[in-house]
Amino acid sequence: MKLTQLLAPTLREDPSEAEVISHKLMLRAGMIRKLSAGVYTLMPLGFRVIQKVEQIVREEMNKAGAQELLLPALLPAELWHETGRWDIYGKELMKIKDRHDREFCLGPTHEEVITDLVRNEVRSYRQLPLNLYQIQTKFRDEIRPRFGLMRGREFIMKDAYSFDRDDAGLEATYRKMEKAYRNIFTRCGLKFKMVEADPGPIGGGFSQEFMVIADTGEDEIMHCDKCDYAASHEMVRVKEGKREKVKGKREDTPKIEKVKTPNVKTIEELEKFLKVDPKRMIKTLIHNVGGEAVAVLIRGDRALNESKLKKVLKREDVVLAEPEFIQKVTGAPVGFSGPVGLKNVRIIADHEVAEIDDGVSGANEKDFHLMHIQYGRDFKADVVDALRLAEAGDPCTVCEGGKLIMNRGIEVGHIFKLGTKYSAKMRANFLDEDGKEKPCIMGCYGIGIGRTAAAAIEQSSDKDGIIWPIPIAPFSVVVVPVNVSESVQKDTAVSIYEKLLALGIDVLYDDRDERVGVRLKDIDLIGIPIKVIIGPKGLAEKKAEIKLRSSGETTMVALDEVEEKIKELLG
Repeated sequence: MKLTQLLAPTLREDPSEAEVISHKLMLRAGMIRKLSAGVYTLMPLGFRVIQKVEQIVREEMNKAGAQELLLPALLPAELWHETGRWDIYGKELMKIKDRHDREFCLGPTHEEVITDLVRNEVRSYRQLPLNLYQIQTKFRDEIRPRFGLMRGREFIMKDAYSFDRDDAGLEATYRKMEKAYRNIFTRCGLKFKMVEADPGPIGGGFSQEFMVIADTGEDEIMHCDKCDYAASHEMVRVKEGKREKVKGKREDTPKIEKVKTPNVKTIEELEKFLKVDPKRMIKTLIHNVGGEAVAVLIRGDRALNESKLKKVLKREDVVLAEPEFIQKVTGAPVGFSGPVGLKNVRIIADHEVAEIDDGVSGANEKDFHLMHIQYGRDFKADVVDALRLAEAGDPCTVCEGGKLIMNRGIEVGHIFKLGTKYSAKMRANFLDEDGKEKPCIMGCYGIGIGRTAAAAIEQSSDKDGIIWPIPIAPFSVVVVPVNVSESVQKDTAVSIYEKLLALGIDVLYDDRDERVGVRLKDIDLIGIPIKVIIGPKGLAEKKAEIKLRSSGETTMVALDEVEEKIKELLG
C-alpha cells in the first residue's frame, strides 16, 4: 500500500488522556481513536495488527483441534439465572431490556451460551471430546476504563470452551491448550510466563494466566529464581510457620497492658508512638461477609491475601467492612480493632499471628491499644491458615533453596479447568458407554486480542515509538525514497516495492511529499520493523540502505539483492 492512501493520522505530542505507553503510542501512531470512555475505533494500522494476532490465534487453535464458531453477543438473562451469575457477576455485567421488557446482557464471556448449545446438540460420549472457540467482541462495564486497549468496556477476545467425558480427558485438552497458548505468544514475539492464577468470577478449580513481562504491567507476578514455579501475586503459595511454636509459648510474657494512643490508627503511626517492631503487631481487619462480621488477623508488616481469604471462607461476598459496620461490631472506630474481647465475631488468623508471644493490637476502644497480648492465652482464632501475601525473597514452596522474585506483568491469556461448574447446573449431560447420564467436564480458555497487541508495545518501545515484533507489525517493510520528486530514487523505490509485493511480503511505500526526516520519524513511531531507504549516496553505488527498527542496525545491500535480504530478515 502507498502511505498517501492510508488513513494513519500521527500525532506529535502525547495525548493528555493517555497514562500508559501503549495507550500513548497507539493514539500517536494513528492506530486507535477514542469514541467514548473505554470504547475505541480501530484505525487501519491498528486493525492490521489485530488481524495478524487473530490469524496466529486461529492457526494454533485449529492445529490443536478446536473448531471456530460465532456465538451471539446479546445474551438472554434466563441462561445466566440458571448458573446464578446474573446477580453475582457484578456491576461489570452490561444489562439491557428489549421492547417487551425482557432482560438481556451484552456478553462479557460465554460459558452459559456455549453450555446451552452443547446440552442441546451433544447426546453421546462418541461426540466427545469437543473444543469450540470464537473471536468476538466482549462487553464489560468497567468502573474505570483506562489504558486504551488494555482495559476497555468493549474489546476483542478469543474464548474457547472444551467438553470432555472425564477428568483425564480435560487434563489432556488443557495441556493441548497450554501448548497452543505457548505457541501463540511465542509466535507473537512476546516474552511471557505462565503463572498459577485465581479463577475469579469464571470459577472452576484451577487456572493459569499467561503474563507478558513488562515493567509497566498492572499485575504483580512472582517466580522462583531456581525452578519453573510462577504464580500471580495473590496465588503464590507461602510456607507456613512451625506450628509447634504455638504449643510452646513463652511463660514470661507480661500481663496485658492497655495504653492510651490518641489518634494513632495506622501501623506506621503505632510503630513511632510505641517504638514497637511491626512484626509484633497484630493487624485486625474487619470484613463483612454477607452481613456477618469476620475479624482477619495478620502481622503488622504483612499484607492480606484477599483471594486466599475467600478460599478459606469458601465465599465470594467478602469485603472490607465500612466504618459504621466496624464501629457497631467492635465498639471503636477504624484503627482500634483487636482480637481480645471480641464477641460474636468469627476470627481468622494468619499462621504468623499464632506465633506472636508478646504482641500489640487495638483495644476495641477509641484511642487505646493493648500491649503484651499472646495467642492462646488472651485470644484464639477459629481458623489459622496462610493468609498473607508473599513477598520478594520468600522461600519457594516447590523447590529447595529457591527464592521468589517479583516482576510486573500484563495478563494476555487465561486457561481454566471448570469441571462441572456450568454443565451440572445447566444439565449439559451425555450418555457414557454404559448408558449412564453424566455431566460434561469443561474447560475454558481466553485470550485478549487487543491486550496482546498493547502488551507487545508495553514490552517493546523506545523514545521514538513502537518496536513491533515482525509477526504482528502492521507492515513488515517500508520502502522510503529520500526524495520522492527525484525520478531515479522514485523509480527504484517503486521497483523494489512492487517486487516485494509480488513475493507476498507485507510492504508499505512511503510516497508522501514531505521532508525525509519527518517521514522517517513517523515510520519509527508506527514501528515498522524494516526500512528500505533509497537515497543518492546508495544509488551512486547501486545500493539500498536496510535499517532494522529493533536494533538500529544498518546494512548497505546491492539493489538486485534487496528482495533476498528482506526474505532472509523475515525468516
